[in-house]
Amino acid sequence: MFRLHPRAGASALTLGLGLSMLTSWAEAQTTLPSVTVDAPQAARAKPARSKPKTRAVAARRPARPLAPLAVAAGRAQRITPSAARDSLNQGPAGQTQTTVDRSQFDNRRSFSVADVLRDSPGISIKQGNGPRDFGISIRGSNARNGFGIRNLVIFDDGFPVTQPDGLSRSDLIDPHAYGAIDVVRGPSSALYGNYATGGALNFRTRPGGTIDGVEYGVDGGSFGYLNNYLAAGKKVGNFEGSLFASDARGDGYIGNSWFNTQTVNFLGTLQVTPDDRFTFKLINNDLTARLPIRSSLNQFNQNPFQQGCATGTTAAPGCGTVTLFNNGFNSAAGTDKETAVQAGLGRDDRRTIVGGRWEHDFDNQTTWRNQFVFDDRNISQPTGSTSAIGDFPSYNYMSDVVRRGDIFGMDSTAYFGGFYNTLTASSDTRNVVPGGNATPGSLSSNLFSTTTNYGLRAREELKLTSALTAVAGIGWETTNLTGRNTAYTYTGAAGATTTAITAADRQFQNTAPELALLYRLNSDWQFRGRVATGYGTPQVSNLFVLPSGASGNNTQLQTQKNLGYDIGADWTPNNALKVSVTGFYEFFKDELVSQATPQSGISYTFNAPRSEHRGVELAADWKFLPGWRFSAAYTYLDEVYTEYVENITNGTVFSFNRAGNKIPGISPNELTTRLGYDQLSGPLQGLGGLVEVQWKDGFYMDNANLLRAPGYELVNLNLHYTTGLVSDYFKTLNLYVEVRNVFDRTYVASANNITNSVTAAGIQNPASVLANSPNSIYAGSPRAFVAGMKIAFK
Repeated sequence: MFRLHPRAGASALTLGLGLSMLTSWAEAQTTLPSVTVDAPQAARAKPARSKPKTRAVAARRPARPLAPLAVAAGRAQRITPSAARDSLNQGPAGQTQTTVDRSQFDNRRSFSVADVLRDSPGISIKQGNGPRDFGISIRGSNARNGFGIRNLVIFDDGFPVTQPDGLSRSDLIDPHAYGAIDVVRGPSSALYGNYATGGALNFRTRPGGTIDGVEYGVDGGSFGYLNNYLAAGKKVGNFEGSLFASDARGDGYIGNSWFNTQTVNFLGTLQVTPDDRFTFKLINNDLTARLPIRSSLNQFNQNPFQQGCATGTTAAPGCGTVTLFNNGFNSAAGTDKETAVQAGLGRDDRRTIVGGRWEHDFDNQTTWRNQFVFDDRNISQPTGSTSAIGDFPSYNYMSDVVRRGDIFGMDSTAYFGGFYNTLTASSDTRNVVPGGNATPGSLSSNLFSTTTNYGLRAREELKLTSALTAVAGIGWETTNLTGRNTAYTYTGAAGATTTAITAADRQFQNTAPELALLYRLNSDWQFRGRVATGYGTPQVSNLFVLPSGASGNNTQLQTQKNLGYDIGADWTPNNALKVSVTGFYEFFKDELVSQATPQSGISYTFNAPRSEHRGVELAADWKFLPGWRFSAAYTYLDEVYTEYVENITNGTVFSFNRAGNKIPGISPNELTTRLGYDQLSGPLQGLGGLVEVQWKDGFYMDNANLLRAPGYELVNLNLHYTTGLVSDYFKTLNLYVEVRNVFDRTYVASANNITNSVTAAGIQNPASVLANSPNSIYAGSPRAFVAGMKIAFK
């Protein structure tokens, strides 16, 4: 039942580069199963071993398998340098962090990141341009972006899936593939570099030894949704590998939103010698989807699911339309207003990632790691009156050394590394021609661009006392952005062509220090304090889009920077209760903010000189009775401009001071709570259910704070059953049925920022006028029924 797209894959090259290093250590923090609290972790660890001094003896040692970090009497076992390096992507000491474990979503619908990441505080999700394309925001970092994911860095098993231009997309993420997801929050450029102003995510696939066989699953339900998926894995001798593949398709719940997407994700690790490990990574995603046009608030209220929108001339009230040139290049031959169905708007994309990693242990204290990733994003996206077409190949190389030892008798771990990544592309923006199938017309613009980042990182973790750990880190990075944008203008019926060329050659140098203290008062209480910095340079394409959506000179954009303070506490009085609370205050300079333009699918980016982000994050997980479990993830955000004057033109330029205004797109309150029960024994063992409540507060859509997107509360119900099977061929059977949005609420799943406007006299138009601003809103799903089955084979 799998249909894998025939388009090409990619190849990879593994390189080696030696770097000298520092010395240090910080005590690894206890990893508890199914953690949904913000406790630092050391993830997979390998048992400590004694290293013989002679190579002849060492060559006969057996391979050392990865093993979970052992915990006894509240004391963490020392870990190897390789495991310490892994923890830098999963749970860096002193960082505010949450791990969403597979047990929290294994018996639920897990179609996209929206179904699983809400279990972490600090996370906000909004629907993007595609079935699994979601905007993921940490502490509001990406809530103002028009499409994709920016202002955070994403890894898959430690391999970067954020391209050098800072863009990530979640199309390639099928949660069925993963065993855990790590959410690292707060400014993190000292460790993760450019774009990590909000933090980082690390998706960890299931190790092959954990699968130990083959699993087949299928989910299906309302709106034609069907997802077939397969997981296979094994550990044989010195090799461990896992393969995941899925085929998902559906009709969509909004007009013109059907989709068909296939994903493959492979991870394999070979222990070549006792001191050398090679890891290979492959991800491929093919997506074919149709896209609706984003609505204004008034259109959303009239026709949230865009029904009756076959053509522009017969469209029902509330249907969005785009204006297309009849001749494909200018208005000389007239224009046509067409709906998304009529024009054939959509996406036809491929993403291929191939990576390799070599780890070498010099001795029992020192590990050298080299990693290379080839990442190719190929797009054809007629999402509005124009279509974006291009191929974006990128290369990412990093090399680092981790050494564990002691300094003056204090345990320490040191990290030192260098990196280089680059992306060169030529991308076209073409006019869409009326008549269906999103036929491309003449060029609107071409952008040739190169993005290059290179730099160094160093980190020291030192255990000052048995209870107190200090962390210090710094990152330095140079970013080069070059671009040449050619805008095309066609005059007259013959389409005489003129071009306007805008060029940019920008270099940014950024440094990001961080300091943190981690204090474990006793086995119940742990306290965290951190001050850190982040930075994010503009994307080359941002430099050539004007507020009108037309091509032009926006090359004055600067790097956004933030300085953040975190203070938090983790309380774990017993195995049944875990509570974590974190308060943060972040100061932004030149924050990059995006807002929709009058041209559908095109966003304009500007710098807000000063802004402040502050808030509170709370996570709780309480197993209060046998079989019963209550969890909650709550985020409070208060984010405001403190210095920003906005200029709006209507014949004359009028200026408005936005200082003190809320930053649009930021929901001040978000909460996900879940109450579940699982029968632990008896004839009904394995039967369980849960009720989930999601609350998202309303938020402003514009800089003047005149128009609000409404908030919502959703209730989801789930019933599931898991049982072992007595068979020579089968191991387990999992079944579930789920009702989502039980009370059939109509709600805003995504609202891009809109532009304020003024009258000829310079008076700002009120909310009643702004409510007609198009290209902003996607509705969320109405009530939906989903059922799934998964069977594991021996």
